[in-house]
Amino acid sequence: MSNSVHTNASALVALQNLNQINDRMAGVQNRVSTGLKIAGAKDNSAIWAIAQNQRADLGALDAVKTSLDRATSLADVTLAAGEAISDLIIQMRQKAVAAADLSQTLESRTAYNDDFQSLVRSVQQFAVGASFDGVNLLNNSLAAPLAFLANADATQTISIDPQNLTSAGLGLSTQNLLLPAAATTALAAIDAALVTVNSGLSELGAQAKQIETHNTFVSKLMDSLETGIGKLVDADLAKESARLQALQVQQQLGAQSLSIANQAPQIILSLFRN
Repeated sequence: MSNSVHTNASALVALQNLNQINDRMAGVQNRVSTGLKIAGAKDNSAIWAIAQNQRADLGALDAVKTSLDRATSLADVTLAAGEAISDLIIQMRQKAVAAADLSQTLESRTAYNDDFQSLVRSVQQFAVGASFDGVNLLNNSLAAPLAFLANADATQTISIDPQNLTSAGLGLSTQNLLLPAAATTALAAIDAALVTVNSGLSELGAQAKQIETHNTFVSKLMDSLETGIGKLVDADLAKESARLQALQVQQQLGAQSLSIANQAPQIILSLFRN
């Protein structure tokens, strides 16, 4: 290669090579710092668009999972209260059977009635208190099933049916055990209430299990989407680290090559020295 005082071709080539190395190093450093091989549309527009769509689905599924989590919590509260009400009704039945005994004294029957009325009040308190996030499925405040999100485009739902387990709804609020005949009438109402409560709890339990199963499915679907997004856009940090080390060596060699090329004009100058 000829030497010229006007143009240092070797230095220009060395500079171009060094700039290319620096650009590649900047790209590797960006992937290492962000953890992404595709951080924006300019990196790979097609893959970026696919990843964005999957991120949108993931965000929607997160909303679905939040809805299902609320449903699970509400179902848990409702079932706990319903099971407690069922236990109370069993105790009521014991009181009613005892009060129906014709040999009981008025004082004993009055005591049984006092216990019975206390249990009726507890049933009402449990039904009214079974609320989660302002929603109650047992106090007769809902006229229709409560629907929760089931899929990412909000076209499917999973519902929980309300149950009227108040003392009035179960036909218990008007009962008493003060007379044997009244105790017999109360016993029939108690048996009917127990059937109603246990049937309602069976339905609620099945719906709660369905929600739990679907929530597990949504969680797995979210994990799969997140893994898929990662495979599309995440950088392989082990490979990027190896590339970075190689580029650092190339950068040092490129800088040395440029330094040597920049010294070429000095050769021309040395020709004119004595």
